Amino acid sequence: MSKNISEKTLQDLEFTTVLTQISEFCISSLGKEKVSEIKPIVGKQKLLRELYLVDEYLSSFESDNRIPNHGFDNILESIKRLAIENSFLETDAFLKIATTSNTVNEHIKFFKKFEVQFPTFYQLTQNIEFTTYINDEIKKIIEISGEVKNNASSELKQIRRSINNVRGKIGASFSSALSKAIAAGYLDDIKETIVDNQRVLAVLAMHRRKVSGSLLGSSKSGNIVYIAPQATLAYSREYQNLVYEEKQEVVRILKELSSLLRPQVSLLKNYVNFLAHLDSIGAKAKYAKEINAILPKILDRKKIYFKNAFHPILRRKNNLQKVETVPQTLSLHDNQQIIVISGPNAGGKSITLKTIGLLQVMIQSGILIPVDERSETYIFDTILTDIGDNQSIENQLSTYSYRLKNMRYFLRKCHDNTLFLIDEFGTGSDPELGGALAEIFLEEFYGKNAFGIITTHYANLKVLANELDNVTNANMQFNEKTLEPLYKLFIGQAGSSFTFEVAQKNGIPFSLINKAKKRVETGKIRLDKTISKLQKERNKLQAKTETLEKQKTKEQEYLETLREKEERIQDKLAGFQNLYDNNQRMLSLGRKINELLNKYFQTNNKKELSINFNKWVADEKVKHTKKNPTKPKTKSQKQKAKIVAKQMEETIKKVEKEVLDKVVTVRKEKKKEEAKIAREKASYNYKIGDKVKIIDSNSVGTIDIIDKKKVTINYGIFTTKTTIDKLELVQKAK
Repeated sequence: MSKNISEKTLQDLEFTTVLTQISEFCISSLGKEKVSEIKPIVGKQKLLRELYLVDEYLSSFESDNRIPNHGFDNILESIKRLAIENSFLETDAFLKIATTSNTVNEHIKFFKKFEVQFPTFYQLTQNIEFTTYINDEIKKIIEISGEVKNNASSELKQIRRSINNVRGKIGASFSSALSKAIAAGYLDDIKETIVDNQRVLAVLAMHRRKVSGSLLGSSKSGNIVYIAPQATLAYSREYQNLVYEEKQEVVRILKELSSLLRPQVSLLKNYVNFLAHLDSIGAKAKYAKEINAILPKILDRKKIYFKNAFHPILRRKNNLQKVETVPQTLSLHDNQQIIVISGPNAGGKSITLKTIGLLQVMIQSGILIPVDERSETYIFDTILTDIGDNQSIENQLSTYSYRLKNMRYFLRKCHDNTLFLIDEFGTGSDPELGGALAEIFLEEFYGKNAFGIITTHYANLKVLANELDNVTNANMQFNEKTLEPLYKLFIGQAGSSFTFEVAQKNGIPFSLINKAKKRVETGKIRLDKTISKLQKERNKLQAKTETLEKQKTKEQEYLETLREKEERIQDKLAGFQNLYDNNQRMLSLGRKINELLNKYFQTNNKKELSINFNKWVADEKVKHTKKNPTKPKTKSQKQKAKIVAKQMEETIKKVEKEVLDKVVTVRKEKKKEEAKIAREKASYNYKIGDKVKIIDSNSVGTIDIIDKKKVTINYGIFTTKTTIDKLELVQKAK
């Protein structure tokens, strides 16, 4: 931790409460330990890396590429034991080590695959060795169930084979003795039971000498004795010997595996540190999501701009109680180096000061903060705080003595890269004398170019703030009618303490308040009244300004809507004009073709039709060229044009022939079709909802009203009336 951000500062700002809330999101005990040890980070590059890690983890919540689960067991004790020569671990400890190794490997592969999305995580995992050696060696020896595998060694395989054989002999011998005893009638109804993990015969006491074996006990009544058959006992002793040999071989194998993995102790420690760090990062990201925190822009120049900043502890508490939390917007820069906040008690001065301090400590500890995304800040070398009543009974120091001692520390530590936060500046002594000393301290901090926020009731400090160029007054807004705090910070004007008003609201008799007013200097009352009056006027002005801003915004939105409507209308008009021009041109062309065809049908003169057609095409070409003039052509372009013209001429001749051949046929078919349509039209009863168009028109509308032979057609943006005989059906109503 930086020596210039003391434990006292962290305590004053309730930083440990934030850490406690973050630790709730950890999934491992080591992760919780990591979070509890979080302190402001020394070194800008190290700090930025931590912030980027948390920000990348937070972004993964909204991505398809979710970071894999990083749950893990605390294997530090197993690692310590593994490091001791000739020691060995139990199988469950090895399995936990294998799982840890596998988890880290999965994350290394994941961040390598998604390097673009998680560049900082990728760089972090590049420093960790990727190896499957640990996992592979453990899985060779140990089953997932925790048993050492049979083929872990040839000796173990042989021992377990012998154990199985002997176990079979024990069963067979006991079954044989059981059958004989049953046949002889020596056994009780229960026949057999278990004593000391061994099967025994339940022999009636009167027949105990007739069954050979070892007596292992009797029932409470003494009517039954429990005897292990003699043949079974011999095999049981052999079985116990084999079990002992098995245990010895398992220990030898585990010692061998421990020796094999002992060189990996350092790597395993790195694995655990990585996963604990990852758990703490994940907890920070989950906490950030809960409090709507982001990573503000980190500047190289000295400036703080926190927009809509929330105190995270207060906001979390208020959210649980369903109470609204008022955000604060505050800025410190070269022209606003120090802010002096004044106003009535319980108006939010202290919480505003603590909000800025806590958020700055959080960001310098690698924790995202609940501010607007346009916020920005700077990394300070020193953060100093003097908050609350710190009377020390132990050291026999009064509040004022303690604060003077703290100011001495401030003067020694304060420099141009310092952020200081002082609550109730100058209190604890005679107002005039303490206020004068507070002025000197403020001038000293100002002269050292430190950034800071102080809260005060002292009028002389408010006056001094107006006199110093880069020091600004601010106040917590207060509703002068209800005498209720609004918890909103206003920069640019000092605030009244509303001392007598608040006293009256809290039930102090008016007569006593008047006596108190007479005891106070007239000038001080007048100053406080003036400040109070100015604050009331400013509140009214601010309310009017907000109303005007809202009206202006609404008018702007209305103007934008009108502009959009105008643009849409202009587009539609242009579209209608283009449609009209195209329709007129097509009608003109159609009329000309119809004229040529009618003349041909009257004269049957193909030559005349061809001449008139070519002449008409040439005239149209000239008109088109005049409307769309072209640039002078090069020699090669002219040659290409000749070829194209020749091809066009051949095409025209071919089209002419085809037109002349088909024109008669088309005319006949057209007449038939027209007759058919006329018949269908005459017989069709139009209905409301039919899609129709007027003959010789391209626009399609819907029938809204039918009144005998008259209909009203709706085209969407307008309607028109016509008669049924002028309609052409496009689509029947559904």
